[in-house]
Amino acid sequence: METTLTRDIPATAIPAGDAVTLPTGTSVFITQTLGGNVTVRTERGLFRIAQENTGAISGYAPAKSAGVAVAAVAGDFNEQVVWGALRTCFDPEIPVNIVDLGLVYDLAIESAAGGKHTVEVKMTLTAQGCGMGPTIAEDARQKIAALPTVESAKVHIVWDPIWTPQMISAEGRKALGLE
Repeated sequence: METTLTRDIPATAIPAGDAVTLPTGTSVFITQTLGGNVTVRTERGLFRIAQENTGAISGYAPAKSAGVAVAAVAGDFNEQVVWGALRTCFDPEIPVNIVDLGLVYDLAIESAAGGKHTVEVKMTLTAQGCGMGPTIAEDARQKIAALPTVESAKVHIVWDPIWTPQMISAEGRKALGLE
C-alpha cells in the first residue's frame, strides 16, 4: 500500500538501526505490518515505524490483533505466555517472528516478591552486523514487560552459538517458502 505521512515521525533506518525523522508528506510504501510495528520503503530506503507512531501513516489502520494481545491472557503466568509475547516480535525485514526464526536461545523466569516475575531472554540475530539488533531486542523486552505480573524483563543479545538458517522452525520455513 502506498501512502504518505501526516506528520514528522521518528523511525529506525533498516538495516543500520539509526534513529531518523521521516518528515510530513514523505511518500511511503508499506512492506510489512507484523507485530504492531510497520516497515516502510521510501526513496531513501527501508524504515521501521514503531507502533505508537503508525497513526501518522495516512489511511493505515492496524489489524485489531496487532500489538501485544497476549497481555490480556487469562489464567496463570507461565512460560507459554512469554513465548506468546515473543512470537509477536519480528525482524522488520523478515516476515517470521523471532521465535520461529530460531533467534531465541534461552528463556528464564524467576518468581519475585508479591507474585511478580522477572524474565530474562537470550537471543541472537541473523547477522552480527545487524544494526536492528537493539531495536528488535527492545521490542521483545517491552512486550514481555507488558505482561501481567512481570516486574522486570531483560533481553540479552548473544553470539554463541552463531545463528544458521537450520535454526528456523518448520512454521518459519513454511512462511518463508523454504519447504
